[in-house]
Amino acid sequence: MTDINTLEDNVVKICRDLIKIDTTNFGNNESVGEDKAAEYVSAFLNKLQIENKIVGPDNKRRSVLARIEGSHKESPDLVVHGHLDVVPVEKDKWTKEAFAAVVDDDLLWGRGAVDMKNGNAMILGSIAQLISEGWKPKRNITIAMFADEEAGGKYGSHFAVNNYGEYFENASEAVGEVGGFSHTLSNGVRLYLIETAQKGIAWMKLTAKGTAGHGSMINSDNAISKISRAINSLTNHKFPITLKDAVLQLLQETAIATNQQFDPKDPEKIISQLGTLAKLVSATTKNTANPTMLDAGYKVNVIPGEASAYVDGRFLPGNQESFLNEIKQIVGEEVEVEAETFDVALEAPFKNELVSQMISALEKEDPLAKVVPYMLSGGTDAKALSKFDIKAYGFTPLMLPNDLDFTSLFHGHDERIPISSLKFGARTMYRFLKTI
Repeated sequence: MTDINTLEDNVVKICRDLIKIDTTNFGNNESVGEDKAAEYVSAFLNKLQIENKIVGPDNKRRSVLARIEGSHKESPDLVVHGHLDVVPVEKDKWTKEAFAAVVDDDLLWGRGAVDMKNGNAMILGSIAQLISEGWKPKRNITIAMFADEEAGGKYGSHFAVNNYGEYFENASEAVGEVGGFSHTLSNGVRLYLIETAQKGIAWMKLTAKGTAGHGSMINSDNAISKISRAINSLTNHKFPITLKDAVLQLLQETAIATNQQFDPKDPEKIISQLGTLAKLVSATTKNTANPTMLDAGYKVNVIPGEASAYVDGRFLPGNQESFLNEIKQIVGEEVEVEAETFDVALEAPFKNELVSQMISALEKEDPLAKVVPYMLSGGTDAKALSKFDIKAYGFTPLMLPNDLDFTSLFHGHDERIPISSLKFGARTMYRFLKTI
């Protein structure tokens, strides 16, 4: 018999413990605390007598890999993964201390409460409960808690996949972050969004060269002018709408739920019904390219010979081969385009046994759940797992209050999660893993 109170108490404790370990990832191979978080997870798994190892390129960038043996050896493995790092904090913009794991008015505050120490706690708490009940999964399960997700995973998931392939090579599917959360429509219909797709990533450097000279002289070969024209062209470019399966199904189901007609040529009409989710979903209807940084010049009276801009490009599944060429055409021949980071787009089917198990777990905890697929506009460690052709899903389930702007809390100030939502996630994750 399941001890629900113990399960719920444990998931809150684990989440608080993890938040209190500052695991800030500053990028450029600069981070703190990932080693301490990995040691915490490893010690937790050791108490459950689950084989595990701490891995990484050095003593700081540490991930944890573990294996639970299943009873059906012929079945493909499943990877259940999370990440230990968090993005930096602007302390003066937080109401509460970011690494104190304060609980106030049914809310757990702290960096990582949403992204994604809540999900790590659900995984670990559920597995602890299942182990205490004598559970043995049907499939082999790899548990992976990665470092460095917030900076692209070079020192975390990519390192682990490239160096410890035995944990991943027999897996067919993976379950990770950013999915299974609820969003209530204005008419009260409660959608639960399972992530079945991700846009690809192209972080690009645009470079324009010109003739250096004195700022007081006329200069028709100005690198800054060239890079400015390129940015202007990119900003004004209208990428065509292309609705991939996950987005199409989400919008069709939303149209049915709101009793409206859906026109695939005008998806924004239905997207507008999604409230705080509209910005995220709109970004998954097309490729996007946003200038984010500029670098030019060193003195006000000197025209530089080179100017650069950095662009965050995201492309839809199927556009990997054409995206960079399209960007080059938009910015013109005078500007060089270099993809400094380039990672794949992902798609997985919504109709299969694994998703059915997710849906069943959600419906048992919330009989009013309307479960739909969606595409993530960002990326997760699932991209690294695609090396082994692993189909990836986002499922860290949460029933959220109607008035909580959940997506704005990712990397936002005053990151927080309702305790009731965290407990719901623990119960749902427990139900899901019990069926594996």
